[in-house]
Amino acid sequence: MPQLIFFTVVGAVAYWGYRKFLREAERVTAKVQRTRKEAANGSMGTLVLDPETGEYRLAKD
Repeated sequence: MPQLIFFTVVGAVAYWGYRKFLREAERVTAKVQRTRKEAANGSMGTLVLDPETGEYRLAKD
């Protein structure tokens, strides 16, 4: 019985780590794509709309 609990915990931690890894990989990929588009356009940054104030600001990484 202790082995079953141990492997269940190990499996849950592995699943959590995998999901966290995928989120980080998506974030990095989006940043690289944004940087590549900025370089192609010759821009200095990407503007995003601030929903609270309605003003455009530079995107934060």
